[in-house]
Amino acid sequence: MNIKIGMDAKRIVRNTSGLGSYGRNLVNALTDSSDCPELVLYAPDEGRADLRSQVHASERLRFAYSGKRWRLAQDLWRGKGIVADLRRDGIDLYHGLTGELPQGVRRAGIKTVVTIHDLIFLRHPEYYHRLDEMLYRRKFYRTLREADRIIAISECTKRDILYYSDYPANRIDVIYQNCSSDFRRTAGDDERAAVRRRYALPEHYILNVGTIEERKNVMLAVKALSQLPRREHLVIVGRKTSYTNEVMEYAAHHGVDDRIVLLHGVPNADLPALYQMADVFVYPSRYEGFGVPVIEAAQSGLPVVAATGSCLEEAGGPDNFYVDPDDSDAMAAALNRLLADDDERRRVAQLGSEYVRRFEGNRVAEQMLEEYDKVLGR
Repeated sequence: MNIKIGMDAKRIVRNTSGLGSYGRNLVNALTDSSDCPELVLYAPDEGRADLRSQVHASERLRFAYSGKRWRLAQDLWRGKGIVADLRRDGIDLYHGLTGELPQGVRRAGIKTVVTIHDLIFLRHPEYYHRLDEMLYRRKFYRTLREADRIIAISECTKRDILYYSDYPANRIDVIYQNCSSDFRRTAGDDERAAVRRRYALPEHYILNVGTIEERKNVMLAVKALSQLPRREHLVIVGRKTSYTNEVMEYAAHHGVDDRIVLLHGVPNADLPALYQMADVFVYPSRYEGFGVPVIEAAQSGLPVVAATGSCLEEAGGPDNFYVDPDDSDAMAAALNRLLADDDERRRVAQLGSEYVRRFEGNRVAEQMLEEYDKVLGR
């Protein structure tokens, strides 16, 4: 394939998970393909060497940097100035991996694709400072004007794009992100014992993984904890925010703070054992674009109790449990049902594990190359 694709690599070189993982996994899937085009990854700066090293080396790939030293100059380059670099480098198509396209790219005659992960700032603006919400909104509608085609990472995200805009439905395709199968690897007894000691894990626990912020709504699980067997603890793995204090104050006031374990900075290598030693995975987030932790939990052999209202039912499948994000009694009932019945817990876990196989090796490179062909008229 004799075409040259430019990609927005800011998150690839800066973000450990989430948007960064999406970009690195996509690039690796493309370079592993026999039909890989020439790829140029544009980033404001070199970012982190450990993240760049996760991108497979290939003669079909190179990084390109802005050459700007100051943050404002880098932002201006990524938002508009990069277009001159794309023209200089002979880029045929530019792929915005994180919901943004530079201003003027279409006018410059460069074809475009953009991946949109979620529209949280439109669905739940209450979680944003007013100025940030206005900025994200402006970028979204500007990007729609620049985009030849859109990739939504879930049917939920596609529905949101159509609800909040008049962008043509026939120019939006859903391509699920390719999820690693690493969490299917069974952690050995020694590994599990070491992880249990390292984090002082209780014998029985319910697990939650994700940033501890209001939108993720871990408070629902905390409120349900008092209705669960005393032996059960709640282990929360994620970056702390001011919301963490609110959660722990509630827990202390209701006498369950001694049953909560907060873990921050857990390396990815320890996560499989953390998942596999848990009894149930809980994910009461009010809104997600995809819900990767739900998939990781299902791959790890855990039943899941998640919230209704976004894409989590799409991610976890019909056999896991879903409750209203404001109904702590329903959350407690679902958890108790799974905790009280080993056969039911195993049944739900097995069905969920089979369901999420659709997100592993899901032809992502082939689908993406087909998308590029649509835009380029090949």
